[in-house]
Amino acid sequence: MTEPITPDDARLWLEDVEGERALDWVRERNAETVAALTGNDRFTELDEGIRAVLDADDRIPMIAWHGERVYNLWKDGEHKRGLWRRTTLESYRTGQPDWQSVLDLDALAEAEGENWVWQGATFLRTGPLAGEHRCLVSLSRGGADAAVVREFDLDAGEFVKDGFTLPEAKSSVSWIDADSVYVGTDTGPGSMTTSGYPRQVRVWRRGTPVADAPVVFSGSPDDVSVSITTDPSGPGHRAIVRQATDFFHWRRHLRTGDALTELDVPHDAGVSVHREWLLVRVRTDWEVGGSTHPAGSLLIAPLESYLAGERDLTVLFSPDPHTSLSYAEWTRTGLILVLLADVRSRLELLSHSGGEWHRTVLGSELGQTDVWHTNKDSDEQYLLLSSGFTLPPTLRHGDLAAPAQPPTILKQGPAYFPAEGIETRQFFATSADGTQIPYFVVGRPDAGPSPTLLSGYGGFEVSRVPAYNSIVGRGWLARGGTYVVANIRGGGEYGPAWHRAALREKRPRAYEDFAAVAADLVERGVTTRERLGAEGGSNGGLLMGVMLTRYPELFGAIVCAVPLLDMRRYHLLLAGASWMAEYGDPDDPEDWAYLSLFSPYQNVRDAVPYPPTLITTSTRDDRVHPGHARKMVALLREHGKDVTYYENIEGGHGGAADNAQLAFKWALAFEFLWRTLSGGQG
Repeated sequence: MTEPITPDDARLWLEDVEGERALDWVRERNAETVAALTGNDRFTELDEGIRAVLDADDRIPMIAWHGERVYNLWKDGEHKRGLWRRTTLESYRTGQPDWQSVLDLDALAEAEGENWVWQGATFLRTGPLAGEHRCLVSLSRGGADAAVVREFDLDAGEFVKDGFTLPEAKSSVSWIDADSVYVGTDTGPGSMTTSGYPRQVRVWRRGTPVADAPVVFSGSPDDVSVSITTDPSGPGHRAIVRQATDFFHWRRHLRTGDALTELDVPHDAGVSVHREWLLVRVRTDWEVGGSTHPAGSLLIAPLESYLAGERDLTVLFSPDPHTSLSYAEWTRTGLILVLLADVRSRLELLSHSGGEWHRTVLGSELGQTDVWHTNKDSDEQYLLLSSGFTLPPTLRHGDLAAPAQPPTILKQGPAYFPAEGIETRQFFATSADGTQIPYFVVGRPDAGPSPTLLSGYGGFEVSRVPAYNSIVGRGWLARGGTYVVANIRGGGEYGPAWHRAALREKRPRAYEDFAAVAADLVERGVTTRERLGAEGGSNGGLLMGVMLTRYPELFGAIVCAVPLLDMRRYHLLLAGASWMAEYGDPDDPEDWAYLSLFSPYQNVRDAVPYPPTLITTSTRDDRVHPGHARKMVALLREHGKDVTYYENIEGGHGGAADNAQLAFKWALAFEFLWRTLSGGQG
């Protein structure tokens, strides 16, 4: 039978996140899973091996510039929640950097009796206290998106008494000067959108109640969010208001003094304002100034001229069938473009002089490379992070002021699993409509059909690119498994058109793509159906739910993490309303007509055999409601399906609040997969 599509749902009680009845059910399922999957030598080896990688002292400490120093959040066995610390770039270059402790999250959590998880810091970037004197620290309880915000004095190394402080909420804050900030937060009825994000932005003066702060912009309750960010690169107190009318459309307003000027740009375009420039990334074809710029183009114009009505835009990038712009990052006066050519990265450094933009290409010799950080407030320095599926990460330092000088190595990460004999190959599968879908296969090509883990996402224009994953390497590849990443439609691997091809009513294209890759792996002899597992989280968890209910014959096992599964109610749960531009509106009969065809929760069938499935989530996930996972597991159990469940009490949308929890979660997944796909061997 198929689950009836009605407003009534006998399992709604499982949506009561912290209700005692629901938590008792969770504890029972967790106990069953722990008893079934742990307590054996292989699980212990997996758990301890992954934890050792996550806590390893020889990891690259990743850094970000703030003022004259670089900052790092370090987690290990002693600092499970993290030690926020800083040093100079010169010291960082050495083998033993001279780190200065700024904030010990573990000590803070113990002193305050809170399970704090670091959510970042916003530095004051203008005025006499700018640089490294004051910041606003965001701390989450258990890893949720909602956070507490507290002002921190970096000179004294302590929180500011009676400083700027916000209670737990999905807030946004941005400094104006030492005594005022822009803030969007929950100040009572009407201040938040139906998606649970700020609807208003205010100017909050030191020493005054935030609820009394004057509102400078207010959006609609049905907007996704409203936020404002100060721009220290511009004159005076310039700021940008971003009103997200849905997940992919924004109205942008330039605030100078008390005046607001809406930027006349396409609402679906990516836009940034930096110094004297307006940068526009086009997501749909745009006819402007007598020219038509195709989706995926990157354009730039002098801001003042553009505001005055001129439309003389310079093309910095135009896509072709194989090459797309992944993103662009500013230095102080230049730009770094990260391009994808058949899902392999290429970097271009752009500097402006003599009225023209000059281009330096960094080729494939760096491997798969991303911009880790730039020092755009001060100079042209940048950091690049390169890695591959079997290539450990390398952090490089470059300076756009000297584009002819190649970036130099700052730190090189060690290998955490033996890669001898493991190769990375790229293939293309033919989807149902004839589209060629790229995917990467990582493993030993002469191993024959081996246990294979196929991973995918396919949504929100997110690209899956080759990267070093020490967890997958240690827990899967090193044990003889094959790992596959599918670049299905819905992602951004080939630009905005690749995303739109699986948007809303076209969503099934992403599922057909993933199924095509699964079938292609078997046809090529990489694996067999019985040895093929699939894994995905969040939107990728929805992908796994569809694979389970529509393509069960293709897989030997499925791991589904922090998933969306009930597409009839997703828009009513937590941040779900913000994703209707991606999926559709279930309350619209035309939208529900296609959503109902693939919504996993509504398509569980009694007579169809399903592969063994592990579903995981987090109680503290305040983005994707844990009720999705809970209700799906309860339904599958009622139908007698082979389903295993684990819910981490902490962790937020990432599923884990510290390295120990993360290692345990992945060890559960790998133990489940090895047991299911290899008959207990491996």
